[in-house]
Amino acid sequence: MGRQGSRDRRSNRPSNRQKRYGSTRKIALEERHKDEVQTMDEKAEKRFDVKPSPMGFPSEMEEPRTFSFDWVLSPVPLSSEERVAGVVMRRGEFGWVEDERLDEIAEFVKGQNMSLDQALSLRSALLQQKTVYSHGKLKSKAKQMAAKYRSGTSIVELSRNFDFPPMNVFRAVLEANGWSKNKIKDSLRSPSSMKQREQDEFKAAEAADRVSNVDQSETQVRADLFEDVLADWFEEQGVRLRRQPEMVAEQKAEHGRPIRTPDLLFLDHVIINGRPVSWIDAKHFYGGDVDFQRKKTKKQMLRYIDEWGSGAIVYRHGFSENLYIPGVTMLDASPLDLSVFDEGL
Repeated sequence: MGRQGSRDRRSNRPSNRQKRYGSTRKIALEERHKDEVQTMDEKAEKRFDVKPSPMGFPSEMEEPRTFSFDWVLSPVPLSSEERVAGVVMRRGEFGWVEDERLDEIAEFVKGQNMSLDQALSLRSALLQQKTVYSHGKLKSKAKQMAAKYRSGTSIVELSRNFDFPPMNVFRAVLEANGWSKNKIKDSLRSPSSMKQREQDEFKAAEAADRVSNVDQSETQVRADLFEDVLADWFEEQGVRLRRQPEMVAEQKAEHGRPIRTPDLLFLDHVIINGRPVSWIDAKHFYGGDVDFQRKKTKKQMLRYIDEWGSGAIVYRHGFSENLYIPGVTMLDASPLDLSVFDEGL
């Protein structure tokens, strides 16, 4: 009896074994969501017969045609992604990768079925996840960090020591020192309004922060360009579509704000690798099997599925073989001519 009780107590203890990387295996998720996906596919196939028409369809529409594409895919093995994830992350490291560190990562990924671009994009996703999931801990350490800041410790040093992104540390320190949220927001928009130390700390924090920095303009320019390349490719194949900027303008005029605006909305039947695709979203990054990124993407995609049925995502830097969202076909950029990205922006 005593031995049995001892075994029961042991079985109730938390396991010290590290959780395996990645989410539930894709094959299990496909089986679990099979009926749900069938409903999503039927919605996509019948969307042109619905009255009133779904959002985004022009009032006068020609009879939709059918296009079928075989899209050759090269997803990244989950085991490769797991090994690379263990190398690209370091405590206190949130900025752009230094040359020596970049060489180290590049050497490691050579035998891992991943490119350097994919590894760096995976790093960004993991850093975003780390930032979001550690926000409560950051808030709990704010007063302690603010005291050290007042004693002369720099924001970048605090970031390294406490393992939070520099710009988030900067915001938390300012708030703990009595700044209102509005004052912080206005000051970051106009750094010259701050005292000299805060100006200097802001510049250093921005330079050391790849995750929470204020200026994301270059990233957005490249994302917009990728959307145009993708839309141009489908139009060259003869597929009729609507682009996101058109739908944004239309929905702002009708509803006061954008509601559902995928990057491409097809006005023809499109079948890719045997699956109906009524819309496509372009993602200018690697689609990793990363919890935070997947949940955020799924929330966005479900809005489109509710309106038009099944769709697809095209990832600029490819995707993990285990990445799964019901009703969403995962695609890479293999058919696209991406030479425009080599020309400089």
